[in-house]
Amino acid sequence: MSGTRGTSLTWTREEDEDWAATVEVRLVLRHDAPVGLADEVLAEAHEIVTEAGRPAPEVLGTPEEYARTVAAERIGEAHRARVDADGLTPGERIVAAQVSLGLLGLGLCVLDWVQDGLWAEVTPSGAAALAAIALTLACASFAVVAGAAGRWRGMGGFAAGGVTALLGGGVLAAVLPEERLFRVPLPVLALGCAAVAAAAAALPKARIDRWLAAPPPAGDDEAWLARLGRLLRGRHAMPAAEARGHVREARQHLAAAPEGESAEDAFGDVEVYALRLAEGPARKGRLARRKLWGTGAAALFFTVLLVDDLVGGGGGSPFWTALHVAVVTFLLWALWTEWREIRPAPRRPAD
Repeated sequence: MSGTRGTSLTWTREEDEDWAATVEVRLVLRHDAPVGLADEVLAEAHEIVTEAGRPAPEVLGTPEEYARTVAAERIGEAHRARVDADGLTPGERIVAAQVSLGLLGLGLCVLDWVQDGLWAEVTPSGAAALAAIALTLACASFAVVAGAAGRWRGMGGFAAGGVTALLGGGVLAAVLPEERLFRVPLPVLALGCAAVAAAAAALPKARIDRWLAAPPPAGDDEAWLARLGRLLRGRHAMPAAEARGHVREARQHLAAAPEGESAEDAFGDVEVYALRLAEGPARKGRLARRKLWGTGAAALFFTVLLVDDLVGGGGGSPFWTALHVAVVTFLLWALWTEWREIRPAPRRPAD
């Protein structure tokens, strides 16, 4: 049986089953296919191969070529313009971030259970610190996604909320007492984190997408141009000077256009037009550099935690110190790998 999502297909040859699995992986991971397209394509391919009575590679070509052809013919600009470098819409990205936070809390509860035993002590200071961290991370994820979608007002609001939560939580953690309020079984906390992850998975992704993808007001060219610049810089990681240049060219075109022609009339949907301007060989490098900066920031953060463990007078837990060492090691390896991918290839000496 093939491993396609939502569809159960019986391939008569193992070769065809491997072909179908490769096509699905290529469509989803390489070409950012919308949900359901891989199932639909493989159902059609299965019918064609069954009628032909020959192996899928002979009938439809290699899986890489077939996936490339399907992507070119059936994944339109409207979809590609609304997904990020990982093929996720803004709503999907936000849901994934909140689910990840819930699962992270679940994992930390389990680790703490293994290390320190069944019960966790709850103090006012500790509760304030944990709440502040959770709210800050949640606001930060919303801010990043809103910025990538060109919604800088929303990004600013979520960023301000994150800073407020962090500072307020820090103040409360410093002034509240550290006496134990009560003890709670860690499995209960773990179940709570699992419930948070489940609730996050149920968030309305389509509604979030509609809010973040809402077009500028009809006929408001300045709003359209501003959104274009923010999309180029946010979603497509274009340098500010280059993005301003594209906006300036669009504004000049509108100034010379017949009276009454709006930006949407001239250029179409702003997200699709931003994709057209951003596509090309340089886009992959821009997105890779942004990823490199994100990995570097995470590596710096966990390095600070590790240094605090090592120089904090020996009061830290050896378990968490070892965990921080593992995380820093992994992030440094990822940083090195990503840097090697974007650095220019060495020039060969002339003969």
